[in-house]
Amino acid sequence: MSTNEVTIGIVSAPGSATEIASMLADDLHAELSYHLPTVQWRVSTVVDALVYPPSDDAAIVAAARDRLLTEEWDLVVCLTDLPLKAHRRPVVAHASPLHGVAVVCLPALGAIGLRRRTRDTVVGLVRTLLGDTADHALSGRAAGLGRRASELGRSQQPGRDGSVMFTARVLSGNLRLLIGMIRANQPWRLAIGLSRALTAALATAVLALVTPDIWQLSASLGWIRLSAIAMGSLAGITVALIAGAGLWEHTSHPVGRKQVTLFNLATAATVVLGVLFLYVALLLLALVTSPVLVPGQLLEEGIGHAVRIGDYLKLAWLTSSLATLGGALGAGLESDDVVRAAAYTYRQESRQDVRKGRPGTAPGSRE
Repeated sequence: MSTNEVTIGIVSAPGSATEIASMLADDLHAELSYHLPTVQWRVSTVVDALVYPPSDDAAIVAAARDRLLTEEWDLVVCLTDLPLKAHRRPVVAHASPLHGVAVVCLPALGAIGLRRRTRDTVVGLVRTLLGDTADHALSGRAAGLGRRASELGRSQQPGRDGSVMFTARVLSGNLRLLIGMIRANQPWRLAIGLSRALTAALATAVLALVTPDIWQLSASLGWIRLSAIAMGSLAGITVALIAGAGLWEHTSHPVGRKQVTLFNLATAATVVLGVLFLYVALLLLALVTSPVLVPGQLLEEGIGHAVRIGDYLKLAWLTSSLATLGGALGAGLESDDVVRAAAYTYRQESRQDVRKGRPGTAPGSRE
């Protein structure tokens, strides 16, 4: 290795963190090469969970330090999707110059502009790991970390070993952390990942649209009752998914209790949003297909009065609610692993390993 070469390892948790890391490697190399051209930078990326929940930032730093020594890196930056806390404040980032380790909590950065926020934060953390000796050279992008810290209410908490922890405000920081966790779970993938539930929902929708009794029922129901039926169908499939697949977490671990609470909140929000996406898709599908499958003259004979736009809207609304209930029945046929894979990005594997008492296996790596 050249005396002027500095190797930085980026260790990312499997899932959305890996996608960020793959984009971050080129950005980080370009930023550091621009601001510090006298040093030859080499950025290596590795996919490794390092630790499994429940865990804190100290455990992540220790595991990342071991990986640094194994890979013979100079510095290591760990991208994790675990929610980290310090004195009730969400931890955004943690830099330990003594160990040459920096940790970035991706959910704490929020859901908007995540790539840019991660890049700027990592550049600032690298500056901290270098002992902040290159302020003049890194005054561009790295200064964004300080500005954003002021905007988001972050505070720096120096540790006894010289480490620096960036935290956010309790209320806004926790909200941003939760939104980031939900984004990492990608709730829009939920319905697509549950093939049996989606098939059952579509089959129920088609059957409901061509059933005369459903036409009469939709015409006789008021908007309040239709809303109640819709809420009931959404609640039914949400409970079926969470309870049926055992998505609700429990722990007696003192460190993991707060993490598990956040996991459960993120899980509930992910499933609710995923179900809402499914419901809206079914509603739009019913609105488009109902005039084709049920001509106006046929619907008029079935409901006993002239057809209005509201009649088709009621029919589509009731159909989507019934189809969602059919999806709940289909979700009961899905295996627990399939539901977890649809609801989470990667934690379904790590949580299984924790429950079975296994340490889990680290995924592969690349440069």
